[in-house]
Amino acid sequence: MNKEYRVLNHGFVRLVDVMGDDAAIVQAARTSYGAGTKTVSEDRDLIRYLMRNNHTSPFEMVEFKFHIKLPIFVARQWIRHRTANVNEYSGRYSEMRDEFYVPSPSDVKKQSINNKQGRSEEELSSDITDKFIEELTSSQTAQFNEYKKNLDDGIARELARIKLPLSVYTEWYWKIDLHNLLHFLKLRLDEHAQYEIRVYANIISDIVKSITPLAYEAFEDYRLESVVFSKKEKIAMAKILSKIDYSELNLTTEELLSFGLGKREASEFNSKIKNILNTY
Repeated sequence: MNKEYRVLNHGFVRLVDVMGDDAAIVQAARTSYGAGTKTVSEDRDLIRYLMRNNHTSPFEMVEFKFHIKLPIFVARQWIRHRTANVNEYSGRYSEMRDEFYVPSPSDVKKQSINNKQGRSEEELSSDITDKFIEELTSSQTAQFNEYKKNLDDGIARELARIKLPLSVYTEWYWKIDLHNLLHFLKLRLDEHAQYEIRVYANIISDIVKSITPLAYEAFEDYRLESVVFSKKEKIAMAKILSKIDYSELNLTTEELLSFGLGKREASEFNSKIKNILNTY
């Protein structure tokens, strides 16, 4: 709580408040739950069942409030997650600070050919990279100096600020329930998410994991690392599996349990396989 985790060159993430933990999820799911009446393993099984079957409301009983400092261009991606309460630093009431994001040379890459909204892993020459960073830094300095001069000339802060680039830092308090926070992490931890928002997601995920370890474990298993098949993909899988004598695979309950599945999950797995086979 209140520990400052540094991000990028001037940014940070701080957890300032939290309501609830794994026990709060369990308590919400068991409306007649009394403290100490269930074991940790039973709580874990229940949380995993809830996550696996998309029972989302118990996860909404846990809330996190963060203080975050981030570049404005990252904030504009972030705010698209409209399920949080946000209060942002105002450039109308206060002067903006002389703090800008400058990427490291290793993070300056070519435009991706396959992903229209992202960069590739292809490196640029050091001449191009160095020139880009030099021009970026020079432009940021010039724009901030103009901003300060406008303020000194009496121009209103709400107008003077519009000259500043998207790389200037802002701050906000961001409060969100666990269900929607995990959805945020599902999208922003993905390798296709922009690096500059992904590094924030990595820190937040570690914080969430430390407070709700059972819920985060279930999230990793059933959301973050899971695979979903479309209807047509399901048909294609059915065609593949139809060529296999499933009974010969001998996937017994004991074997499924050895993979880390629970007894109920093992039964659900076999039901899923039968469902796919019956599709084709």
